[in-house]
Amino acid sequence: MKTRWMMIGLGLGLTSDSAFAGARVGGYARVMARPDLQGGTGRLGYWNLYGRLLNEGPYAALDFDYDVLEPDGDAPWTTIHMRVEGGSIEGADMGNGGLDQFRMSQLYIEAGNVIVPNVAWQVGTLERTMGDLGLYDMRPATVFFNTVGLSGTLRNGPFELTVGGGDSGYSLRRDRYHPVWTGGGAMRLGLGRHVQIGLGGEWSMEFGTPGHRYAAYDTPNVDYEDWIRGEVIEQFRSDRPIEADQFSDPIAGDAQSGHAFAYLGFGGLGPLKWNSTTVRFERLHPEAPSHEEYNGESEDIHVTSLTDERTVLFVGNEAHLELIPQRLDVAWGALYGQHVDADNTVAPSDHNRWYASTVLRMQVATTRTLAVLLESSIAQEVSTQGNQFREHQDSIFANTDGVPDTRGLENGDTDTRITWQGKGGLVFNPMGPGIFSRPSLRLLYGAQHSNENNAFSNHFVTTLDQYNEFGTVEQHWHHVLALEAEAWF
Repeated sequence: MKTRWMMIGLGLGLTSDSAFAGARVGGYARVMARPDLQGGTGRLGYWNLYGRLLNEGPYAALDFDYDVLEPDGDAPWTTIHMRVEGGSIEGADMGNGGLDQFRMSQLYIEAGNVIVPNVAWQVGTLERTMGDLGLYDMRPATVFFNTVGLSGTLRNGPFELTVGGGDSGYSLRRDRYHPVWTGGGAMRLGLGRHVQIGLGGEWSMEFGTPGHRYAAYDTPNVDYEDWIRGEVIEQFRSDRPIEADQFSDPIAGDAQSGHAFAYLGFGGLGPLKWNSTTVRFERLHPEAPSHEEYNGESEDIHVTSLTDERTVLFVGNEAHLELIPQRLDVAWGALYGQHVDADNTVAPSDHNRWYASTVLRMQVATTRTLAVLLESSIAQEVSTQGNQFREHQDSIFANTDGVPDTRGLENGDTDTRITWQGKGGLVFNPMGPGIFSRPSLRLLYGAQHSNENNAFSNHFVTTLDQYNEFGTVEQHWHHVLALEAEAWF
């Protein structure tokens, strides 16, 4: 191993500086200390619906580009791109900086002016995105996030068109790999300096492969309620006592998924620096089989047809304004999402809900490098298929109309979660004023109030069993004090 690293170091040392003239390195880093005295894990709320600030953990990403053949007019060119990213840092989270928390999320080789002028061919990961919602750290205007394959991008002035396709099986199925063929594309057009429009979409097909253990299958005659309860085997044995030595064999089928989006961006108009609006409609890919055990028997329950009618409608907007140059910056975001699972008519889940959120951030520069940051958000989440949230520590005893649900198809006593967050503090920006000036060193205080009990990531025991030796706790306020740093380069 020592010899190997010595050879690599020697090779780098003997390589001339000119060999790295076409190399570019950039990245992103976020690290924080958030000791949580209320039993949480250092995040103010559950997720980025309330704004990414104080709701995200540590993160780091490194992008590397190397021009094997540098662009030169109409001559062919070639670039290698790699990205390594992950969310763990020693002492800042439960992963403690373990390298298993990181991944190479992008690797592709791009070649331009080959065969067709002004077209760049890309082989490897194919992700394309536009119009980020930075306050939420969401990128709804994205294609090929899961796909490895081939794409071609035509760039002609303000017009850009990407068409591609490949396999999304490893991203969607992971260790239960089966090919998922994906095709689609995206178009972006600039209308002068102030307006940009975009359209995109993709469709994925997982064709049935009889005999392949990880292909799309269905276990016949499975009732959705039995599956949710984990009682498919038990119900089968109850209905067919004389067939105790035989469980239904799965039937091969197909699985489909995809999405389409429309994007509008405009800005450079008075105090408005930029505004991004995205509408996206998605059909989610069906689930892999679940596993059940009953009375010593173990079976995989294949549920393609029970999970193939899940759709998501998403509408998001974010505006950046400079109300007082070099002094007062404002970012305002809002989003709405509606999830529908046509197969599930019996139990609450994240696939039957709608939510709405708005986030407003202001940053006032008191000096060239010091600023005051204030942010507030309000969000409402509504389960459309029964009660999903517990308002109190003993809500397990209350349910629809006050009747306990002893069979467990409802999770609490309300179908609505309303969450408010307020954040504020001091920001040190060595590079000068600006709401997105980086690097940024921040000392922040955040408060959250939710009608749901303990509405933040925690390790509380929630059972009211008499043998629960830790007890239960009720709290609707959550407070976090954070010292954090964020940079991109």
